[in-house]
Amino acid sequence: MGQSVTMKILNAHLAAGQRPVPAGEEILVTVDQTLTQDATGTMAYLQFEAMDVPQVRTKRSVSYVDHNMLQTGFENADDHAFLQSFAAKHGIYFSRPGNGICHQVHLERFSVPGQILLGSDSHTPTSGGAGMIAIGAGGLDVAVAMAGGPFGLPMPKVVGVRLTGKRQPWVAAKDIILEMLRRLTVKGGVGKVFEYHGEGVADLTIPERATICNMGAELGATTSIFPSDERTRLFLRKQGRESDWTALEADPDTSYDEVMEIDLTHLEPLIAQPHSPDNVTTVRELAGLPLDQVCIGSCTNSSFHDLAIAAHVLRGKRVAENLSMTLTPGSRQVFATIARDGILADLIAAGARVLEAACGPCIGMGQAPKSEGISLRSFNRNFEGRSGTPNAKVYLCSPETAAVSALRGVLTDPREGGAYVETREPDEYDTNDEGMVLQPSDDPTAVHVERGPNIKPLPLRGPLEDTIEGAVLLKVGDNITTDHIMPAGSKILPLRSNIPAISEFVFVRIDPTFPERAKKAGGGIVIAGSNYGQGSSREHAALAPMYLGVKAVIAKSFARIHRANLINFGILPLTFEREADYDALEREDALVIPDVRGQLKQGSLIEVLQTGSGRIIRCRSELSERQLEILLSGGLLNHVRSGHASGQSQPAVDAASHLATATMVSTNGQSRPGRPAS
Repeated sequence: MGQSVTMKILNAHLAAGQRPVPAGEEILVTVDQTLTQDATGTMAYLQFEAMDVPQVRTKRSVSYVDHNMLQTGFENADDHAFLQSFAAKHGIYFSRPGNGICHQVHLERFSVPGQILLGSDSHTPTSGGAGMIAIGAGGLDVAVAMAGGPFGLPMPKVVGVRLTGKRQPWVAAKDIILEMLRRLTVKGGVGKVFEYHGEGVADLTIPERATICNMGAELGATTSIFPSDERTRLFLRKQGRESDWTALEADPDTSYDEVMEIDLTHLEPLIAQPHSPDNVTTVRELAGLPLDQVCIGSCTNSSFHDLAIAAHVLRGKRVAENLSMTLTPGSRQVFATIARDGILADLIAAGARVLEAACGPCIGMGQAPKSEGISLRSFNRNFEGRSGTPNAKVYLCSPETAAVSALRGVLTDPREGGAYVETREPDEYDTNDEGMVLQPSDDPTAVHVERGPNIKPLPLRGPLEDTIEGAVLLKVGDNITTDHIMPAGSKILPLRSNIPAISEFVFVRIDPTFPERAKKAGGGIVIAGSNYGQGSSREHAALAPMYLGVKAVIAKSFARIHRANLINFGILPLTFEREADYDALEREDALVIPDVRGQLKQGSLIEVLQTGSGRIIRCRSELSERQLEILLSGGLLNHVRSGHASGQSQPAVDAASHLATATMVSTNGQSRPGRPAS
């Protein structure tokens, strides 16, 4: 039986002693590349430093600054200096502020078909558009990978998504992933990789494929991936990196674990309504909705085509007077290319506000809508309050829909936009990285790492207690996001390297009293519904609760990355054996998990005592042997530092050499990644 692209890459990267296992069982894979961004990177590098490994052991690691670009105080600038000096000292490439959003830049300058990329951002799967296994994870998992350790994950099911037919004019790649969300919901991809294939794939450019892979994160998927074909070769050639290309496609007789089909011929423009990416309907059904704001950009839709199509719509016209329109180039490369080709001038003349190449409005960093405002965005998430305005209503759509609607002032089916011009890729990109992507120092010992006063020591907890007891600090419902647990935005994100300070904001959007109550009680337990912890990979949503004394979370189900982050920081994640027991628990209920270490060692069934009623609530832990050891140690960093993990050993970096090989150069007798092509 033939192999899928996914299984070819995973099998080639299985760590020493590993073998293919059934879906759901844990595997360990070697990691070729890592990426971090500044909202997660400072903590990841503090964790890497704690492992006492002098240089990263990956083929390439890249540190990006793209989230905290509003320098209203010293904190962000200090952290940027820390990240730049740390990268120079420890063998990490540094993408300077202004060079762009990590996922767009990584796709352009560093993606290599057949390799595995681990990133401390949930939208890392963007590079699946170039044929990589690209997985979002917590910063501590990324730190361990940089130190040479393998990454553990449940073997995913591989879902073959067959794209048939051909898109009609004004139907975008964004509409394909919105259709996936409409069918499957935000929980539909848990434990799965979506592998796209079929005749419709050839019509999609690499940035369009990346859009689909990027928003696969909203399905809860492990990752998404496309084959590496002639389209991939063309994209890498335009990046000056054709030597990184290798053909990588599924075998003709591949049998997928599950199959889906989308007929592109009958697909029409779609839109996600507030406050979830899976609340999808057709644009046609909501046409005429008055708009206050239109934003095109984010790591999902900020490519050359996304801005070029907006310019095509707006050329010679003006944005409607009743709204504000912003556009965000995803990278310096995109910015320079649209400036060179006259697209930037068209956008400015039309009255659009062109923002810095950064995440910006997507994470609440500026451009918050007015009170109860309606914002139409080509972004990937529309969670309540994420925009920075608690009562705003955010809708998600394609750049095509956004541009046509900005011209009319109301939500408009883009098929009413007239003749469609396919400006999907330029003939040549501006690939000059000089001065924007900085290489590691040739003399690491001479580099002094700068540490501002906002960077505080890394908090750790001790080994798991023999007995966990405490009150229910909070009870929440389904689909709680990491934005609910640990909000983003210009006020909170600058505190990311100061856990005592940022912990004051845990759950404040749900219960402003939570931090103070947790500290006063000496910690406790959180009760949750289904899909707890969906959304961003930010490990602060586990690290800060750990600092406040949260010992366990009992939920109906967990999102993949957040569950892993809880384990990494020594917080016990349990699921109700009977979901009805969720209804029996309330805030302030006293709970005890007796002999928790013994119970965990005996099996997956855990008994929790509700002391007031004497009720026994049965839960499941479902931990791998490795995860159990991590929890007993009190977290992954404790586990690695005690010598029980392989983070101290050299990795098998050549596991996938027959699929793809990164350029390596020798410098002063040390092997480190070569320069990006330019």
